Amino acid sequence: MVKKILAQTYLWVLLLALYAPIAIIVIYSFTEAKVLGNWTGFSMKLYASLFDTGAHHSLVNAFVNTIAIALIAATASTILGSLAAIGIYNLKARGRQTMGFINTIPILNGDIITGISLFLLFVSLGITQGFTTVVLAHITFCTPYVVLSVLPRLKQMNPNLYEAALDLGATPMQALRKVIIPEIRPGMITGFLLALTISIDDFAVTVFTIGNQGLETLSTYIYADARKGGLTPELRPLSAIIFVVILVLLIILNRRADKKR
Repeated sequence: MVKKILAQTYLWVLLLALYAPIAIIVIYSFTEAKVLGNWTGFSMKLYASLFDTGAHHSLVNAFVNTIAIALIAATASTILGSLAAIGIYNLKARGRQTMGFINTIPILNGDIITGISLFLLFVSLGITQGFTTVVLAHITFCTPYVVLSVLPRLKQMNPNLYEAALDLGATPMQALRKVIIPEIRPGMITGFLLALTISIDDFAVTVFTIGNQGLETLSTYIYADARKGGLTPELRPLSAIIFVVILVLLIILNRRADKKR
């Protein structure tokens, strides 16, 4: 009985430590105080000010750039990662193990090492840094996560389905589209959402590949804003909106998965 109480207490303390900062940001997004922790009464002024593009044009641009980069990178990495996972799955045992090990290296590697490596690569190739280099960099470090999300679904799939489709007259592309992709779709969706979140959250790789043409993402904007001595109050409602949107997406996906089961 005592162990059970201690275990539940530990769980609730852990959850409190994880979600308390998010809850504080959400709560203080409904007050117009410039300093976090100073409650001046309920107000939606920060939300109204956030969508006033004239007042916070740079913040809105940074947010739009972040979403655009994340969507492009997540889509491309989902396609590339899914195809790579199918290729790895069809290798022999030793080749599959080797490629799986190689795939985990970018995940375990530090972001700052990846950022510096990509920076040196773009410089050596003479590529002007900007939107394109950031997208390419995000695709590079997001793809391994998609591979890890799709591989378990392939291992759960009946290996005879693909061969049966070919025997029934389907072309390899038709079998891929009508047999394999429906089987691995949950893993692809998970990989897409994971890549989307990682791309939005990234700073270290972005700051090395963003160049000096004036492009800003949300992470670089927050970093520059913090160096000035404080954060723009409108970041609180923006953070709250991002958190709620991601939470709603996860709830919808989980409910759909439960209905399928």
